[in-house]
Amino acid sequence: MKKASVYESALGPAIRRYLELKFALGRRFAVESATLQSVDRFLTALPVAAQDLTAATFQSWCQTQLAVTNGVRRNRMRIVRNFCLYRRRTEPDCFVPNPILFPTRHQPVAPYIYSPSQVAQLLDACPSLPRSPSSPLRPEVIRLAIVLLYTTGIRRGELLRLTISDFDSRQRTLFIGASKFHKSRILPLPEDVIGEVERYLRIRRQHHRVSPEMPLIWNRTHGGRAYTGQGLRSNLEILLERCRIHTPAGRFPRVHDFRHSFAANALIRWYRSNVDVQAKLPFLAAYLGHVSVLSTYHYLHFIEPLRTVANKRFAASYGSLIDPTPGGKQ
Repeated sequence: MKKASVYESALGPAIRRYLELKFALGRRFAVESATLQSVDRFLTALPVAAQDLTAATFQSWCQTQLAVTNGVRRNRMRIVRNFCLYRRRTEPDCFVPNPILFPTRHQPVAPYIYSPSQVAQLLDACPSLPRSPSSPLRPEVIRLAIVLLYTTGIRRGELLRLTISDFDSRQRTLFIGASKFHKSRILPLPEDVIGEVERYLRIRRQHHRVSPEMPLIWNRTHGGRAYTGQGLRSNLEILLERCRIHTPAGRFPRVHDFRHSFAANALIRWYRSNVDVQAKLPFLAAYLGHVSVLSTYHYLHFIEPLRTVANKRFAASYGSLIDPTPGGKQ
């Protein structure tokens, strides 16, 4: 059993209450716990009368974080600020850091949205992946990984934790065990994806012993464990290089970009089907395993195919209200 963290400063009880609340809401809060433990250790070294978060003690603690990058330091300072905002609910006069004084926000990585033709290229290139004693079914395994990432939008960690028993051939579903926010979910699978999984399992049974608890994304290393995140990425980059698929900056797209692509393609399908997109978003959030639809908005990108279908729907609904002639009334 994991040893519970100890908070010994005068703020320790408040920190424990804050973390217990977040854990009860399903948050893992590993980074947040470590950051607040750092603050607690810093305060514990001070005289008891000075063990409070003030502008001075917060600034002094921030000086202990100079060895990390601006982005990491900003995130840790934001974690402390969120704790202070929680504390202010019961202590209105407590100190709350001013985010204007935090290090500048770094530019987030722009996601790469795979097109259907690019995914087809990757799948066609899978047979070229070399087999090895540790990964005798590498072409089949990587093909299945790409299919599941692109058609279900599951996270990389969720994919690599899948076991054979998580696929239910009768119910035509995939079970995603307690993942981020401690949420489990059951995903209905399209018929062609079901065919991919069943085909892959048939090949595995022909060459190797198969049991329900074995990893789905499998190699023979250490008695048959799942691929690592690095192993998956390395194989994907081989295919990306062969298919000449790069970001505008010349880098390889990330594994996580399949999740962004899944969400963007879902929007495109809904617009083309003329359904109520806003009403569908809660379903997309549930499928992606989000606590709130607000998290899903992070994955909704206004890419060119989506822009086209959205403009067509707008024109069909409201085009008659706009006079396109110069000087016309609008």
